[in-house]
Formats: sequence, C-alpha cells, structure tokens
Amino acid sequence: MGKLSLTQFVTLDGVYQAPGGPAEDRRGGFEHGGWVFPFADEEFGAFVDEVFARPTAFLLGRKTYEIFAGFWPKQTDPADPVASKLNALPKYVVSSTLETADWAGTTILTGDAVKEVAALKDRVDGEIQMHGSGRLGQSLMAADLVDTLHLLVFPIVLGTGFRFFADGAQPTAFRNVGSRTTSTGVSINTYELAGRPEFGTVGE
Repeated sequence: MGKLSLTQFVTLDGVYQAPGGPAEDRRGGFEHGGWVFPFADEEFGAFVDEVFARPTAFLLGRKTYEIFAGFWPKQTDPADPVASKLNALPKYVVSSTLETADWAGTTILTGDAVKEVAALKDRVDGEIQMHGSGRLGQSLMAADLVDTLHLLVFPIVLGTGFRFFADGAQPTAFRNVGSRTTSTGVSINTYELAGRPEFGTVGE
C-alpha cells in the first residue's frame, strides 16, 4: 500500500495560486504570480531535491499537470533530479475534462477523486507524491488521504488569490516531524496525519 505526500507552497496569508510564474494561473484576475522566485536559494533547492529522491509515482490535478507537462518533458538532462523522476515515473492526473495526455507514463483518473485516489494508494507501493494541485489537495485532505504534508510558508502576503486552508476545511490534527528555515526565510515544515483535533480550556 502506498503513502501519499503533498508538497504545498503557501504565502503567510495562505495563498497557493501561481507560485511559479506570472502567467501560471490568472484565474480570478490574479496578478501576483511568480512569488516563489525571490526565495529560491540553495537550501530551498536542496529540500526539493530530497523530496524528488523518494517517489514511486506522482498524482496531480489537471491544472498542475498541464503546467508541468508544458515544461518538464523538455528538460532532458539525466542529472536533473526533478526532471528525471517526473519524466520516468508513472503520473496520475485526476480530471473529468482532460481527454488526452501526451506526457509519457500518464494515466487519467476520471472518476470520483476520493475513490480513485484511495484505490491508487491500495495498488501502488512506495511514496505517491503530489506537488501543488491545491483543489485536489483540499479534497484529499478532507478525506484523510494525505499521509504527509510538506508545507512551505513563504514570508510574503498577497491579499488575493486561492487559499489552501479555506473556510470549511476539515478540522484535522497533524504531528510535526521536521522543520527548517532557509536563508531567505522560507519555513519548511513536514507534518504527518494525526487524526482529529482535541479541544479544551487552557488552565483547567
């Protein structure tokens, strides 16, 4: 049985939209794309390389898949730790609208996302990795299907954009199993699913 990890970039106000470039995702009139760029130092790159050393497969939402498929197949350096894994390993994209996928090794999952991913975890061993795919990530976290969350918090406030922990999110407890801060101030925290939160009154 596989484990599902999610690596998610967010701002201090929780925005996950268009971290990689100005034209990446302009939905809702979003004008602040590319906010990761000033913070990409060696420590950030080392963490990304560590993550990409582990997967046996990738799971992506349609939007993230299209962004990745437009870039990574063109990166052919076998020494590139990210491109080599993304191009060689199986990729599963959850979409009810994507009809074809030309990126080698891609399987389109067209059914109910929660059921499809639960079945995928049953049949694929090792670490299945999600990167970005915010809306899919929200759905899978609500169903307790994300085993490990790598949450990278960037020291910037945007004020607009899609937020990862939106109103109505499933109350969920996580256990912090690793933290570091890069030279540019990115807080990298790794959490494992711990179940439902506990509540009480402080001091009693």
